[in-house]
Amino acid sequence: MRRLTPGSPVSEGELARREDGDDRLGQEMAELVGRLSDDEIDNGTRGRLLGRLARLLAARARRARAAGLARGRWLTDVVAEIGPHIPVRDLQTLRAHHQGLTGERLADSLVRAAQRATTAVGATGGALAAVEFVTPPLLLSAPAQIVAETVAVAAIEVKLIAELHEVYGVQVPGSGTARGAVFLQLWAQQRGFDPLQPGSVAAALGLAARTGLRKRLMRTLGRHLTTMGPFLTGAVAGGTLNRTATRRLADTVRKDLRRAIGAPAPRPGADEDPA
Repeated sequence: MRRLTPGSPVSEGELARREDGDDRLGQEMAELVGRLSDDEIDNGTRGRLLGRLARLLAARARRARAAGLARGRWLTDVVAEIGPHIPVRDLQTLRAHHQGLTGERLADSLVRAAQRATTAVGATGGALAAVEFVTPPLLLSAPAQIVAETVAVAAIEVKLIAELHEVYGVQVPGSGTARGAVFLQLWAQQRGFDPLQPGSVAAALGLAARTGLRKRLMRTLGRHLTTMGPFLTGAVAGGTLNRTATRRLADTVRKDLRRAIGAPAPRPGADEDPA
């Protein structure tokens, strides 16, 4: 077997095999991310899914010959690939999953569920990193787990943004991949969609959009690196930081969406329906 090194010529057959392998890895990662964004799975299942995602990310990075799992451009490409496959529920399904709630109460319930999910991911990832912090031989695999946590949290928050748009009745143009690209950009910008300025968000991830997405991913990854503390301090830190960040994102997006439909901010305890 010929050993390939950087700069070695790659045959068409070898290139095709790599692309086929990347496609399979990409499909499985998309499925895992979709399951991780489900707010109803238990922590044990979430931990197993997160571990599997970490192994797939490491394998994908090796195939891409990335200079490290945290390499921004590579991570951006991975998230851009799986982003459109994140499952988003329509309004009817959301109401059925949240005891028939509507309006602001439904939005509140969505945010709480997303906070629980990102908190659990942060706690799981932090706990795994904490174990490896006190087990030096295993420390080398910690970055894969941190990157997996970053991808999972991004997916949960992208799903939250998309479903908040359903609740507030703000339609994002396009379908499938195009809408997925828009929601990824909105996550990178930490904003809601403004229907009066559709040109402010492109339907595809161009260079500028990818740069913004990369910066947001690296900030998120940097936050998760702080969870690599001894014992269980990583789990506590990971859960707390993710919960706070998800709430801050939701507050900003909801404010933008209320503005888009001309709805006032609800009074404390009010049951107003934004639609």
